[in-house]
Amino acid sequence: MDLYRIISELVQERDRLARIIESLEGIPAAGRAVPKPPAKRRGRKSMDNKGRKEVSERMKLYWEKRRNEQNKESKNEAGGA
Repeated sequence: MDLYRIISELVQERDRLARIIESLEGIPAAGRAVPKPPAKRRGRKSMDNKGRKEVSERMKLYWEKRRNEQNKESKNEAGGA
């Protein structure tokens, strides 16, 4: 067996297959729809400083109310026992 001849034939076969694959990749698949690019998502609106401050104040009041309610419940449970 001539090793160099076999290697040369394999390289030629590889190059031939590479050309065939490249040509097939250029052909659009029959019966398949061309995929649409994904729609651009609309991001969240950004808040200005005034809006951010309003949300901050609302959340402070919300959490203060929650803490007060939890404190009342824990005092009632502790006082009843």
